[in-house]
Amino acid sequence: METIVESSGLPADAFSAKCPTRQVLDHIAGKWTILVVDALLEGTMRYTDLSRRIEGVSQKMLTQTLRSLEGDGFITRTVHPTIPPRVDYELTALGRSLAEPITALRRWTEDHINEIEQARSRARD
Repeated sequence: METIVESSGLPADAFSAKCPTRQVLDHIAGKWTILVVDALLEGTMRYTDLSRRIEGVSQKMLTQTLRSLEGDGFITRTVHPTIPPRVDYELTALGRSLAEPITALRRWTEDHINEIEQARSRARD
């Protein structure tokens, strides 16, 4: 069944430059998005927990990724009125539906890293 984009009335087509699916695909295909969603499968996490779990992510990139995921409806951000304020991040139902393909992509990468590195080495020679 073909999905019709409500805002335009046109069929969803990520190959079309004008289709909003292209922007969503750009968001979810980013390495930080993949790692954040995969990390949140473990359950609700605070910003500092995510920062520790995802080695190498800068504060700026983690913040941008979380805002983008929240804006697209993949995560919820809950601020607790404590001192200091506590902020929790959690996958929504939509975010959980994204988990299976994202986890599969991460696992595929881990399973095939040696083949990929060998191909890169041959390409450099």
